[in-house]
Amino acid sequence: MQEMLTHISGWMLEHGWRIALIIVLMVVVIKITRKLCGRYFNHLAKEKDPEFQKRADTLSSVMAGLLTFVWIIIAAVMVLMQLQIPIAPIITALGVGGLAVGFGGQYIIRDVINGFFILYDDQIRVGDVANIADKGGLVEHVGLRLTKLRDFAGSVHYVRNGEIGVVTNMTKEWSRYVFDIGVAYREDVDQVIEVVKQIDEEMRADPEFGQHILEPIEILGLDQFASSAIIIKARTKTKPIKQWMVGREFNRRMKKRFDELDIEIPFPHMTLYIGEDKQGQAPPLRLKQIDSNSN
Repeated sequence: MQEMLTHISGWMLEHGWRIALIIVLMVVVIKITRKLCGRYFNHLAKEKDPEFQKRADTLSSVMAGLLTFVWIIIAAVMVLMQLQIPIAPIITALGVGGLAVGFGGQYIIRDVINGFFILYDDQIRVGDVANIADKGGLVEHVGLRLTKLRDFAGSVHYVRNGEIGVVTNMTKEWSRYVFDIGVAYREDVDQVIEVVKQIDEEMRADPEFGQHILEPIEILGLDQFASSAIIIKARTKTKPIKQWMVGREFNRRMKKRFDELDIEIPFPHMTLYIGEDKQGQAPPLRLKQIDSNSN
């Protein structure tokens, strides 16, 4: 027993402190690497537009993750050397095992490759609002294997990059808000268009909302004759992610202005046609009042 304790204490004195030092250094190097990555990409994005800042944040996260993986592998090899475990057989076993696992890991490979091209093509960045694989929300993380979205309700969606076929980015460089303005058939279309333009001018002159609007509103004209209204289509161009804020405020002001000018925003209604016979006579329409108190 005494000999075993002596052997263990001797091994700890010779190798134990080295293993502990390797682990401590690995943790320190990983933290330093993450900080350096963050500072480097923040320096690149300094005095750049917000879109470039989002791309820098995304690339910083991915680069830090890759370097962390490399440092862990190096530290693991050094620990094995201190334990006097032959590395060559382990590498050979990993190669054989990797070949066997490769058939099952093809999905992971596809995720990584697709994730690389998503980052390379700059399709989405952290902070974008996008629809990905039938899920929509704010992009919180873009990695080589997974993309994380948080929707309006706060639910988090983890989407494997290999499942991403179409990416709809609603906040790429700039955004648009489309208006479908429905008014009654009796209203003057030209008057409605002028009112909409006046509201847009007021919005762009507003210090709170004007800073987010990039161009005057574009009136596309009378778009369709709906069942209960005529639809005038328009759109405005805003800074990224600001389209919904601007659009909601525009709708609020438009409703108030239409009420002031007695411009009708109709609700769905139906015209009831009784029909006529060949003599041009229509049967009487009898209405019966129902007492709400009766059963």
